[in-house]
Amino acid sequence: MFTYLLGDVLRIFSGDFKAGEMGGVQASQAMWLGAALLMLIPIVMLVLSLLVGYPVIRWVNIIAAGLLFVFNLFGLPTYPSLYDRFLIVVGLVWNALTVWVAWNWV
Repeated sequence: MFTYLLGDVLRIFSGDFKAGEMGGVQASQAMWLGAALLMLIPIVMLVLSLLVGYPVIRWVNIIAAGLLFVFNLFGLPTYPSLYDRFLIVVGLVWNALTVWVAWNWV
């Protein structure tokens, strides 16, 4: 989530954005809600890791991190800026590490 926010902040300061648009399209309320829900996933994963027992949390983390990995993978070619691509790769690494740790949890 922090890499998403860092990318957004850098995009604003570098001038690589148009206010009110996502991917060159005027963003609707549903698109903004989707973005908020997407950024909420890592927070929910963290809270659930404290509240939900094993083995349920293992599968929650594997599925959530796997879905975020696929989402980020599809987003990688859409960003022209080097900093955006770097942060997406960092996110991919964190997602893969999360899946690996959850899979190997004993």
